[in-house]
This record gives sequence, structure tokens and C-alpha cells, in this order.
Amino acid sequence: MIGRKTPRTEDDTPNLKGFDDYDLSLGDVMRGERATLNKSLLDVQRELRIKAPYIVAIENADPAVFETPGFIAGYVRSYSRYLGLDPDWAFQKFCEESGFAGVHGMQPEANTARSDAARPAAKRGWRRNRIEEDPVLASATALMPQRTALFDGFNAGALGSLIVLAALLGGLGYGGYAILQEVQRVTLTPVDAPPDAVVDVDPLAEAALARPGYETAGVRAPSTSALSRLYRPEALEVPVMTPRDGPIATIDPNSIGVWRPSVTTPPTPTQLAEAGPDDTPAVQVVAPTPPAVAIVATNPAWVRVRAADGSILLERILETGESFVLPNSEAPPTLRAGNSGAVYFMVDGQTFGPAGAPGAVASNVILSRETLSTTFAAADLDADPDLREVIATAEARLTADPADLPPAE
Repeated sequence: MIGRKTPRTEDDTPNLKGFDDYDLSLGDVMRGERATLNKSLLDVQRELRIKAPYIVAIENADPAVFETPGFIAGYVRSYSRYLGLDPDWAFQKFCEESGFAGVHGMQPEANTARSDAARPAAKRGWRRNRIEEDPVLASATALMPQRTALFDGFNAGALGSLIVLAALLGGLGYGGYAILQEVQRVTLTPVDAPPDAVVDVDPLAEAALARPGYETAGVRAPSTSALSRLYRPEALEVPVMTPRDGPIATIDPNSIGVWRPSVTTPPTPTQLAEAGPDDTPAVQVVAPTPPAVAIVATNPAWVRVRAADGSILLERILETGESFVLPNSEAPPTLRAGNSGAVYFMVDGQTFGPAGAPGAVASNVILSRETLSTTFAAADLDADPDLREVIATAEARLTADPADLPPAE
């Protein structure tokens, strides 16, 4: 075909890039190493004591986030050492990507504390300026002591603290004084009570009025004791009591209490003649109880008794001579038994069975009195002495103590 073997030019060959052809920044390397260690920014902040925004700034090569440029080198080296990278290579890479040239002690931004602490000479007193300008007075070996101003060490912030402290103490003092006045206050409340007797200042004043030679009309002012008696009830010499019982001497201990003799009056001949047997039949208020149906095992056999509603009344292995009495219910339960040749039924004192052939499984056996008496034949106890002994033992258990029967599981 035409053009089948046309040679390709070099421009048609695609230029595939390798792994090293892509730009790999310091942040990509650090984020990859941090992801390899399965560490988050909060984990790094908790372990290195470096704030998470600073960690992000190092990965993004952004020195503007740092408040103090002097700590950038230490943060970068500590973080790179934590990730297992070369600290010098990481710091050099950070400087190349961010344009950070490092900070040394001669740069003004590295000495911020010293520049902030310096005060201009214009704010100082003329005496201090004079001492600093004199090389002899300013030297540490000067003989004369340096004089300081009165308010040289005064701080305006301390004045505010003193004012707040004084206000707090004043408030506490006023509160204590107010509480003390409230506690010591006495309030008089009028009550509905008669006035008390006032003691006479001069008890002889009444006697002085009765002078010899003078006659009175027999009218005297009421005394204080008389006023008191008006409001005070008169006390009785003997309390008024209404007796509820008779005198103790009239009580006969033989007529009351546990010592009272029982008196039986013999019946008269007329009463005996009129008495006769009570032919009134007893009133029946409940239906007669149906006869109990019991399952007896002559040999170990697995049985499961299921109620009409599907609940399981019994499901276990009955040992030799063990029996189970069916509870009374409206619908008869059903039986499923293994080794049915060893399972018998007791109804009205009679034994029916077995439920099936020896070693066979009997299913859906209706455990009702009518079904068991019609479906199964009566067991011949005389022909089998062992069966007679097992049935006798089961009957003795059921008759002696029904509470000892095995519970339904």
C-alpha cells in the first residue's frame, strides 16, 4: 500500500516524561513522609511542640507566617529531622523555594527586644544625660554613687492595679459593715397577747392613801393584779375527768380474757328431734378437673412435648422410671419420642403403650385421654415383671410428692 513504509520523523515521537522530570517541592516530600509515618498536623504539634500553622508554613515554604524570623531555621531542621530527612538539605531547599536568606545577629529584625527596650535620650532627665555623657561618672568604677530620679522606676500600670485593689478592699469593707448592721438590727412586731403585769415602783403608795381620820366611799382603783386576772383563766383545784371504765375492783378475771371458761349448752330433745341429715347437695362452681396424663419411660428415651401454640413444654431424655405429668390445657399437646418402645402413658391409673417399636421414632402423638385410650392398647403388666416394677415406682412418685416431678425444660 502507498505510504506503508514511510519513515517517521522525530517530531512524531511522543516525549514521555519520567518520574524525575516533574518538579518535586520540599512540601511534597515532607507531606509524603508525614503520610508515611501516619501523622497528622496535630500529632506533629503535640510531639514537636511546634504550632500546626508553622508546620503548614514550612511545607508551603512561606516564611511570612512566622512572627520571629530567627526561629525559622530551628523549626525547619527539627521538622525535617522528625521526618527522617537531612536537616541541612531541607533548610537549603526551604531557602531556595521561599527566598529566605537566614537571620544573623547583626540584622535589625533579629534584635527586636533590644531595639524596643532602648529609649530615646530626649525622654530622659538632664541629670541622667549628663552622667551618661561623662565617661568618668558613667563608668562602673566611679567613686560617687549615681543619682536616680524620684519617679524613674514608676510604672503607670501599677497605678491602675493599686486603684483596682483599693476599690476591691472598699467594696469588701462596705459589704461587711452592711451585713453587720443587718445582723444587729432589732425589729419589734406587735402580737395579739394580753399586757403583762407591771411591777409597782412603790408598793406602799396604796397603803399611804388610807390615812387615819379619813373615810372613803368604798371605791378603789383596780390594782395591777386585778387586771392580770381579767386576762388569765382561773385554774381548777381538781381537774374535771370523765371516767371511761368502771372500777377495777368490779372486774372478774374468770369472765373475760383467756381464762374465761367455755360454756356448752346441751341440746334439748326437741332440737335433737328436729335435727336431721343435710340432704342439700353442694353447689358446684367449677368444672371437674380432667384426669391427669403422665408419660413414663421404662428405659432412657428422648422426648419432646410441644403445646398446641407451638411452645415446647419438655425436651430432654427421660431416664428409667422417670415420668412427666402433662399440664391441663384446652388443646392437647403432641409428642415426638425417640426409642418409642420404652415410652408408656398413664391415664386414670391405667397404663397404655408403648408409643412405638423399640428404637423407632414416634411423631405427632396426640396426648389426650380419649386418643391414648383408643389408639394404644393397655399394657400387660403381669407378663413383664420389669415393666410392672417401673410403673409401680412411677405411680409411687406421682402419688407421694408431685413437687418432686422433673420440671419442664
